Amino acid sequence: MASMRDIKARITSTKKTKQITKAMQMVSAAKLNRAQANAQSFLPYTEKIREVVASIASSSTEATHPMLEERPVKKTGYIVITSDRGLAGGYNASLTRSLLKTIEERHKSPDEYGIVVMGRIGRDLFKKRNLPIFQEITGLNDQPEFNDIKSIAKTTVEMFADGVFDELYLWYNHFVSPLTQEVTESKVLPLTDISEGASSTTYEYEPSEQAILERLLPQYAESLIFGAVLDAKASEFGARMTAMSAATDNATTLIDDLTLVYNRARQAAITQEITEIVGGAAALE
Repeated sequence: MASMRDIKARITSTKKTKQITKAMQMVSAAKLNRAQANAQSFLPYTEKIREVVASIASSSTEATHPMLEERPVKKTGYIVITSDRGLAGGYNASLTRSLLKTIEERHKSPDEYGIVVMGRIGRDLFKKRNLPIFQEITGLNDQPEFNDIKSIAKTTVEMFADGVFDELYLWYNHFVSPLTQEVTESKVLPLTDISEGASSTTYEYEPSEQAILERLLPQYAESLIFGAVLDAKASEFGARMTAMSAATDNATTLIDDLTLVYNRARQAAITQEITEIVGGAAALE
């Protein structure tokens, strides 16, 4: 049985751990609020580009673009958004587990797919498993800006245009609530369903519909990637806040249990001392 000194030391260390987890919970909650605001404020931009592109794709018979057309799939690209740090519950594990299962079901060889990974957790896992990583980025800001991922988003979209990939999918955790994050697969390219739900708004294009399409389509694809990054960041902070809240509660429970054990041991020691004193006094009579 542990001594009173050992129990006291464990109580002290658990209290320090509780202070850390409580602080991390509060920091994650603050970051979550900002991340949600960033994700929501970016949505109108993406939706407006989609509206314009959909208008051209549905009404024009002359404007075409390779990003709107399906082609035989020889290689699939997966853009995977993970975090750089852990302590976020199952945030990374559920995402990578689902992706690896999907890859195993869809592909017979590493030659049939490639991965563009964001985040150290995913990067390290995929390297450990010797998966084909085409691009990687780590150390993203907690509140990322488009310039932070512009290069990797642009080159990934260019890979599709150049035929390196014949289709592109986004894999990330979609934010539902601080308690719930959904593993999401979203098709980025080709944009075969872009014309669905096109707005009835009429636009005039200058210099031409084709020129606008060639300029907007890559921007729209890049905006989808950035929007997923913002969504994933909100999910990360929600998952970390929930995990740290659970850790804090567990620490509180453990402290209470250890305090009870300590008090019982202390009471037993005092009782033993009293018994010895009484016994010694009786022996002297």
